Amino acid sequence: MSSSWGLLAITLVCVVTVGVGALGLRLSRTTSDFYVAGRTVTAGWNASAISGEYLSAASFLGVAGIVYSLGTDMLWLPVGYTLGYLVLLVLVAAPLRRSGAYTIPDFAEARLQSRQIRSVASLLVIGIGWLYLLPQFQGAGLALQTVTGAHPAVGNLVVAVVVLASVAAGGMRSITLVQAMQYWIKLVAIAVPVFVLLWIWLRQGQPLPAISSPNGPFTGPGVGYAAREHPVYATYSTLLALCFGTMGLPHVLVRFYTNPDGRAARRTTAIVIGLIGLFYLFPPIIAMLARTYLPALPPGTRADSIVLMLPGAMVPGTLGDLLSAILAAGAFAAFLSTASGLTVSVAGVIDQDLFSGRLNRRSGGDLPRTHSFRLASAVAILVPYAASWFWANVTLADTVGMAFAVAASTLSPVLVLGVWWRRLSVTGAMAGLAVGGALAIGATVATVAGWAGSTGRGWAGTLLAQPAAWTMPIAFATTVIVSLATPASVPKNAARILVRLHAPEEVAGRHTDA
Repeated sequence: MSSSWGLLAITLVCVVTVGVGALGLRLSRTTSDFYVAGRTVTAGWNASAISGEYLSAASFLGVAGIVYSLGTDMLWLPVGYTLGYLVLLVLVAAPLRRSGAYTIPDFAEARLQSRQIRSVASLLVIGIGWLYLLPQFQGAGLALQTVTGAHPAVGNLVVAVVVLASVAAGGMRSITLVQAMQYWIKLVAIAVPVFVLLWIWLRQGQPLPAISSPNGPFTGPGVGYAAREHPVYATYSTLLALCFGTMGLPHVLVRFYTNPDGRAARRTTAIVIGLIGLFYLFPPIIAMLARTYLPALPPGTRADSIVLMLPGAMVPGTLGDLLSAILAAGAFAAFLSTASGLTVSVAGVIDQDLFSGRLNRRSGGDLPRTHSFRLASAVAILVPYAASWFWANVTLADTVGMAFAVAASTLSPVLVLGVWWRRLSVTGAMAGLAVGGALAIGATVATVAGWAGSTGRGWAGTLLAQPAAWTMPIAFATTVIVSLATPASVPKNAARILVRLHAPEEVAGRHTDA
């Protein structure tokens, strides 16, 4: 494709992102503005922002790439991404908003009255956020390399600089504007090329794709060889990770704290399901067309890049270049919006727990501690940026899957049981976090090291590549068993806290006042 069109499209997206982020600086005045946008974001606006940050590099490039590489068996992947919000809606969306917390560690401390639990939750939030940031850098480098031939490190640096500028400008209020805008950019950027390419496909007589997989599994560790040996297990394990891992993603949960009340949080989640479901109609179509027009990729080319390569293969010339440029713009919007949300959530935890200590909520009218928040933002983005230099061999979908598996095996049990089970104890929660974290993180390290992607590993490789089906039940069971064995460490005000989480705000307020 022509590098000039793609470079222009990417530049426009970056400039608009920085411009909208700068607008947030004028709107952010209080601590609440920086952390939760003043808790005044409407359901429709917040749903667009959540969808904008949730549809990441794995959604824009990775889903099409994995369906292209592994075939129609992978069509459950976008279903799982969407289903995670249904589980979140049913189990935790409104109670988390009613908790009054700013972050997941805030909720953990408020529910269990334990600074130790807060500290462990903070470390997990930071780790999961950094793990999820890695594919955003990967995708940016891949997109810019495909469009212009530039070294992937250039794309990584562009995302780091633009996101840091946007987040430091105005915190959550700024990023809400950016992410809501970027969802609609992404939707238009993928829908318009798909409709044009389908029209071309119809004009060319509707050629059918090859039945067999064109390139075999992805190269590198992850979903590749091991997952293909036991596809049924891999499918259900990944679905489990997506369903329960969604509620443990820090950049997802923090957005629900921006709603005015629990009812608005539920409406937000319902709208999100529709918005992300609409988007996920398009990546499988791209994969089907790519199987037809890109039956074999050049050596060394990753399947994640087919989204950007397809227009040029179907209609060489100016039209193909324009369509590829539009897709490149949407891809960069995906990287920037997700990276922005992750950076805000991780920076909030770093600022509160490492820099500022406990946030004084009674000073909500004071000027925010902008210097510490901006320093935390720099740490939040620069650490995964540095790590992305050593993470090149893992595919986008695999890296995101690891983050979901870790979240499902650690934060998910604490959130679900914390919202619905009065007998959850501090000791039980700590044991569940420790066991689930050790198992899921250990499997992730083994995957990155290559154990899960090596041929001949059989069930061992599959279990390491897709750990959620065994790590998450063990974490839940450990939390429940240890909690039952340690009733003395159950918070004495657990019943009162549960009333606050489940009763409408006006009822909970009267109960608390009484």
